[in-house]
Amino acid sequence: MAECIFCRIANGQLQAAKVFEASDVVAFLDIGPVSDGHTLIVPKAHYQTVDLCPKEVLARMIQTAAMLAKAVMAATGADGYNLLCNNGRAAGQVVPHVHMHLIPRRHNDGLFDKWPSYTYPAGRIEQIAATIRANLKADLD
Repeated sequence: MAECIFCRIANGQLQAAKVFEASDVVAFLDIGPVSDGHTLIVPKAHYQTVDLCPKEVLARMIQTAAMLAKAVMAATGADGYNLLCNNGRAAGQVVPHVHMHLIPRRHNDGLFDKWPSYTYPAGRIEQIAATIRANLKADLD
């Protein structure tokens, strides 16, 4: 996709602080990081979201993330990391090209401290689980 910034980075049209590159995936530092070493893992082929991405490509992205995690943590002195993938605008996806965020973390760094949770009303959790299972069965049939 000619106008996609990640496609342009992947094919060499735009510069990025690349930390890894293979024939099918590229990883580079985010220009708007939430922590030092915040790395994006991007397939070179254009797919908008995880559900539209072939499972082989997703597997390669996860393999790349696993490989990079140790190096990123060592380089940044991080104590842990988040591996995130935003899918769709409502989920915070800014670039409509599937990608993973490898975010180095330190104890008490304050990132994601305000992740609200709640308790399901009686019967609601079972209802949602049943609907998900039905949708999954329909997709698999």
